Amino acid sequence: MDSIKKAEWVLRIAVAGEFLGHGVFALQAKQGWIPYFTAVGLSPESAMTLLPLIGAMDVLLAVLVLVRPVNIALLWMTFWGIWTALLRPIAGEPIWDFVERFANWGAPLALLLMRGWPQNWREWFK
Repeated sequence: MDSIKKAEWVLRIAVAGEFLGHGVFALQAKQGWIPYFTAVGLSPESAMTLLPLIGAMDVLLAVLVLVRPVNIALLWMTFWGIWTALLRPIAGEPIWDFVERFANWGAPLALLLMRGWPQNWREWFK
């Protein structure tokens, strides 16, 4: 296995671990995450409804990136990572809580770029 393939696998495992860990926390309806929902105008009840759905999606994406990474999923994981990191300062936490989570979006973006930026719609689904 060449160095590029090894690096790709490191990123795939890292991204899967991040999404699996967050997915399990969401499935457990982690109470500490409720303020991130209320900071953008959602009720705590809505958060409790959405958390299991978000958790299931995160776990599914974690498995997908290990089994067969799909470019559109990696793009979603990049944007989701940015959004969830940005929620920290939006909810009143220090900007450093956002900075600390750069890998949450940087790793899926790096994996997407390693695979080559899609040139057409069909390639987004490869």
